[in-house]
Amino acid sequence: MEPVGGRGGAARVTVWAAHLAAPMAGLWLLVARPDTDVHWQHEPAHFWLVLIVALVSLGLAIVINQAARRRSDTRLLLVALSFLVAAAFLGLHAAATPQVVLDARNAGFAYASPVGLTLAAVFAALSAADLSERTRAGLLRWSGWLRAALLALVAAWAIVSLTGHPPLNRIPGGDRSTPAVLLGAAGIILFSYAAVRYYLLYRRRRAVMLLSVVTAYVLLAESAVAMAAGSSWHASWWLWHALMAAGFGYVAYSAWVQFRNEGAAAGLFASVGTDDTVRELRASYGKALEGLVGALQGSERGALTEDQMAATTERVARRFELTDGQAAVLGRAAGALAAERDQIRKLGALVAVGQDARVVVADFELLRSAVQRVACVFDRYTVRIGLIEENRLVFPPVLAAGPGSGEPLPAHMFRGAQAALAQRAPHTDQALHLPFLVKGHPAGVLVADRGGPVPERDAALLASLAAQIAIALENARLYRTLDVLFRQYMSPDVATALVADPSQAALGGAVLEVTSLFADLRGFSTFSEFSSPGEIVEMLNRYFDVATHAVLGENGTVVQFVGDALMALFNAPARQPDHALRAARAALTMQQGVDRIAARRPEWPRFRVGINTGEALVGNIGGEALRNFNAMGDAVNVAARLESRAEPGQVVIGASTRDRIGDCALVTPLGELIVKGRVQPVSAYVLHGFSGGDHVN
Repeated sequence: MEPVGGRGGAARVTVWAAHLAAPMAGLWLLVARPDTDVHWQHEPAHFWLVLIVALVSLGLAIVINQAARRRSDTRLLLVALSFLVAAAFLGLHAAATPQVVLDARNAGFAYASPVGLTLAAVFAALSAADLSERTRAGLLRWSGWLRAALLALVAAWAIVSLTGHPPLNRIPGGDRSTPAVLLGAAGIILFSYAAVRYYLLYRRRRAVMLLSVVTAYVLLAESAVAMAAGSSWHASWWLWHALMAAGFGYVAYSAWVQFRNEGAAAGLFASVGTDDTVRELRASYGKALEGLVGALQGSERGALTEDQMAATTERVARRFELTDGQAAVLGRAAGALAAERDQIRKLGALVAVGQDARVVVADFELLRSAVQRVACVFDRYTVRIGLIEENRLVFPPVLAAGPGSGEPLPAHMFRGAQAALAQRAPHTDQALHLPFLVKGHPAGVLVADRGGPVPERDAALLASLAAQIAIALENARLYRTLDVLFRQYMSPDVATALVADPSQAALGGAVLEVTSLFADLRGFSTFSEFSSPGEIVEMLNRYFDVATHAVLGENGTVVQFVGDALMALFNAPARQPDHALRAARAALTMQQGVDRIAARRPEWPRFRVGINTGEALVGNIGGEALRNFNAMGDAVNVAARLESRAEPGQVVIGASTRDRIGDCALVTPLGELIVKGRVQPVSAYVLHGFSGGDHVN
């Protein structure tokens, strides 16, 4: 019978249930229409049928009991006892067949099967129940005494029944005696409970042996119905014999099929065992698989010969009690798993090479790391990278790894590398030569040598690695270019963030809340009138050096220099939750730096600074030919106007900036200011410093 479930599962369940329900439909017909319940009394046929079923049940009991002892499994023990007691009482029923062993029918013949079937149902129901750990331990500890007690009961029954002693010497008054009906009812209930419980277990495990046990217990429950309802030597009476034969026979057939497929009986009933048994079995198979995987990997590295590999497989099979079929399946699984793990390791190197292309990585550092990674996962290969330097192919010793990497590159490999570069395609002689390009131009070649032909799968992976090295090298060079470009205008942290996430500086514009800082030199025009160009340049360079360091120190961005003025932004292009505080600290740091310079040059002008916070259109704005990162909006204009109202050496901030900084800002209110170009007045404050934990860095 196919496993129930999966595709078409509903149809299979219906067919399965219909087969099991058919005997009950037949029994109903025989009971409802007595004229169809034909009489057939044939003692030898009865004797041999029951005896054969008893022997089948006994064989199953022995095999399952061995599995129970091997696994110390309570459930298997109880199933074995269920089959054992059924076999014993079926044997007693067969022995008491009239005109075969005994001359006449007695109570032993009538009651042996109901008693045996009910006892078997008790053990079946116990096996399906959720027993406590203490109960399971007790059953295992007393299992020998339990078997002895059952065998003693069977022996006593046999003596009393076969020697004609009371109470089994009398002849029952009818087919449907009260004890037989009660025993049949108990058997129906207990076997039905066991069948339902095992079916629920089967829904989780989907094992054929579990389904065979479910089917057997359903058939035995039906046989209990037929036993209570049938008439002796009629078709309804023979029905329960056939149902018992089908129940035990189905389990025996399933076990035989599995034995024939696997070649041994060691694990036939393991799937019927407790959850602990199944977990231990899976753990054992897992250990066996890991052992074979390790052996296979050693064999691939040349650590094991084929004979040693075969011996290892046999040793693992013996250790974990694997059949020949299981060992073969496990060997194939180990081979597939070993190949998959090897592939994952090599693909991991492919990913790692791409991750190595960081913002500030040098070419040699990147390539040395790539060589080491490739040689690590291709552990029988010598891996080298050659670079084109001044139109010459050079193999630096530091760009080699693997066995023999310290030796000079053989001449034939050098020629193979040159051929690969010239053809811009892989070249194979005794090694694999894979050129890589940067921006369409040959940049170098990866050489992989294993002392023989390179497997096709390895060649494909190595080609991917060579391509990834080229991409990583190109990215690293691009990142360095961008890094140098960005660092001219913003702090290293902001530059790194932008390279990592360019979307923060996307072209176009977006409305963001920013803090704008404007600074210019009050009195610059007068100073310029009476100073030489050299003195002007010296003053601007020193002041702007202080100003840019102050802005970049707070991770701000210098947007532009215009004559003696500068504009800076915070919270753009990289996001900064505390942008208002950063701008204020940068302004105070700038003024302190300028104060130190101006103390020795009192004739030099001083910075005045204005800061304001609010929404602005921020982005790369301009024409197709030239764009500039900038911010526009009323909040930015207000910052510029506040700067024009500040005195030399002062930092004037808007109300929105002061609100975002909080009470730690030490300020002097300037009241409502009317600024140029704006109808509404602006609340402003002179910033002196900070209290508490916030201070100028």
